[in-house]
Order: sequence, then C-alpha cells, then structure tokens
Amino acid sequence: MIAHNFDYTVATSLSEAVNLLQKHGGRAKILAGGHSLIPMMKLRLAAPEFLIDIGKIPELSYVKEEGGNIRIGALTAHYAIETSDIVARRCQALADAAALIGDVQVRNKGTIGGSLAHADPAADYPAGILALDATIVALGPQGERQIAAPKFFVDMLTTALEPNEIIREIQIPVRSGRVGSAYLKMAQKASGFAICGAAAVVELDASGALSNVAVGITGVANHAFRATETEKALKGQRPEPGALKTACEGAARGVIALEDIHASAEYRLDLARIFARRALEAAIQRAA
Repeated sequence: MIAHNFDYTVATSLSEAVNLLQKHGGRAKILAGGHSLIPMMKLRLAAPEFLIDIGKIPELSYVKEEGGNIRIGALTAHYAIETSDIVARRCQALADAAALIGDVQVRNKGTIGGSLAHADPAADYPAGILALDATIVALGPQGERQIAAPKFFVDMLTTALEPNEIIREIQIPVRSGRVGSAYLKMAQKASGFAICGAAAVVELDASGALSNVAVGITGVANHAFRATETEKALKGQRPEPGALKTACEGAARGVIALEDIHASAEYRLDLARIFARRALEAAIQRAA
C-alpha cells in the first residue's frame, strides 16, 4: 500500500528538528531509521503531513562512557550497540537485545531512539532499558528533560515524551563489582518481535548473595514493565535454583496480558515466569 502524500524535510540539527515539530504541531512526525514509521505509513496507520528526517545529524550517533554513565546517542544503530565493546563490558543485556532485533539490514539502519520513541509493546530494548535503570534525555522547546525509564513507557505505542520533544540520548549508570546482565526472548518467527522477552541485571556481594536485582519484561503487556515482586523476593538471597523459580512465579502477577493470534494471555504470563528465570540465570552466570 502507498502512503498518503507528505512533505519531507531534512533537519541539520536537533534544535532545528524541535523547531520544525513545534511549527507543524501534530501534523509532523520524526523520521530516524524509518523501520517503525514507514511500515505504519504504508499501512495507513499513520498519516503525517510532514516528515522531519533527523537521520543525518552526526552528533546523535555515539556510544561512550562518561561521568559515571554509558551514554548512547538516539541515532545509534542497533548494530553499533550490538558490537560496542563498552556495551558488552558494562551492560551486556542491551547488546543481547540489539543482536536479536530483526535482521542485519534492520540492525544497520534502525536506531535505539526511534525504537524507544515508538514504544512497541513487543520491542526488545524496553526490557533492558528498565532493568538497567536507564534515563531517557529528551529535548523540546523548553529545553532538555530527563525521564526515568519506569516513567517513560506509558501505554501501547505511548511514551512520556511531550508532542514537541525528541529523544537526544540514553544514559545508563555504570555499576562496579560483580555485576551481570542478560536479555532473552521467545520471538514471533515471521517478525522477530518478542512474544515475551526478559532482561535481568544482578549484583553479587562478597558472599555470593544477590545484593541487587532488576528484571524487565517486554512482549507480555501493553507496555514493558519491571517484575518488582520477583526483584523483592530475591534481594539478599543466594542465587539457588529453587529460590529463582519461586521468586519468578510472581514475575507478572497482577499484569493484564495481551492476547492475539501468536499467544494467549495465559501463555504469555507463563513465558514471563520462564524467561525471567532464564534471564536471571544468565545474568548470574556472567556476574560470577
């Protein structure tokens, strides 16, 4: 299907893109890698009158460690995250997620900022962004704003971004000591999107007990969420198989699960318990 007619503009800076968004109001959309927006336009699920292309703003593509954070520019491609030495050393769950997105062509063109702004409930990054306690830095007409990951994902295809804001950067705090993280998923075979995906981040103390635990779940509900009941149950515990299995029984307790042709709600809830445990096991192995 062919998209509706639209005007196309290439922004040369982030501030110019923000100004163009403000000028055109709700009639404009930001184009980054295009792997979320273009299919929606072809299916007539989105019909912007103006496309503002930010894909040629070079200062928005980077991965660096600075000021106690891993800083990732919004236009950083999935493949750059997948192959980054910094990401592999400091927050491997994010590299795991990037490596499981689409195919090589998608990973070379799609961007982390575009994926997060789109907020697909089956996207891979949100689980890791939540578990890694990331902050999303947005720029709008009123200046820069920092949004904590738990407040960023609001609903299906809905984020805490204001209408004229654009993601500039993702910041992930650097952890020291015996830390491990991992992301695993069950993918829908045709699209590669997560029927259920889980990211886990663990810290082990000197005795080998879990001093800190974070688990993010995607693909199960209308937006990614933290498995807080599992986290609370495991903190201070030794990472033994029985403790992990028991704690993960509550991974999606109280969550209203999605149901579609790919999986029932009950199946998704069961997958949340299984993949939370598997992600925790992988993270613990890396930490040890």
